[in-house]
Amino acid sequence: MPLVSTDDMLRAAQAGGYAVGAFNVENMEMAQAVVAAAEKLRSPAIVQTTAGTLRYAPPELFAATVERLARNCSSAIAMHLDHGDAYELALDCARAGYTSVMMDGSSLPYNDNIEITHRVADAMRGYGIPVEGELGAVGGKEDARSADKAAEPAARYTDPDQAAEFALRTGVSSLAIAIGTAHGLYKSAPKLDLDRLSAIRARVSAPLVLHGTTGVSYAVVRECIARGICKVNVATDLRVVFTQAVRDALAASPEAIDPKAYLKYGRAAVQARVEEWILAVGSENKSI
Repeated sequence: MPLVSTDDMLRAAQAGGYAVGAFNVENMEMAQAVVAAAEKLRSPAIVQTTAGTLRYAPPELFAATVERLARNCSSAIAMHLDHGDAYELALDCARAGYTSVMMDGSSLPYNDNIEITHRVADAMRGYGIPVEGELGAVGGKEDARSADKAAEPAARYTDPDQAAEFALRTGVSSLAIAIGTAHGLYKSAPKLDLDRLSAIRARVSAPLVLHGTTGVSYAVVRECIARGICKVNVATDLRVVFTQAVRDALAASPEAIDPKAYLKYGRAAVQARVEEWILAVGSENKSI
């Protein structure tokens, strides 16, 4: 089917008490893996790329690849810009065929974050594209290969009252919040502020998004979903399993020179992990 918006996906998840997995991809094989997992488990899925990934290859390339994969898939697939860092990038992605964008102004002062996020949300209405904003600061670095989260300064947690105002003033369709997760790899299990999550949920009607899930147990993720999370981002975890599978394949066959011969192992590893996440967030058999 054609690529779909994340709006209907996340509203259905919110009503149904589950979440949709949003999976960062870096190449064709990872995109194939995500779509294959969604098809196998009859689950909606969000394929996403960060601003850093789009400095490696343009949004037109990723949008065309994922659109073609989605066309042969019976499950709903959306294409999302993750951690968009500029108004112009959001426009580029919309024009390229993305069906959802994030404007991450969380590093800016509060009113500046509102201003840029509102500007993007206003522009995206002309394309019929929903916008995810972020309030508070998830720790780590989303494009880091192995961010040392223990060395990160404490994330700025999302204030529930500010979250309500932010959602109203920006008009975002979904909101990423900071409750103690961080991007990259954890040295020890994170301690999430679940009561803060519940307080935000009580004040914000827009679907809530959890970033920095690599290393968070599936049980804790499910508790977050029970308290209002509707979208769960997965990035570093997929990079880790893809890279390890390729390393293992090359170690077993050091004479290999055909990328297809070893990248297929990375693809299979990512598909298996995405299937685990789909089951963890409860979106199997929920394709809209």
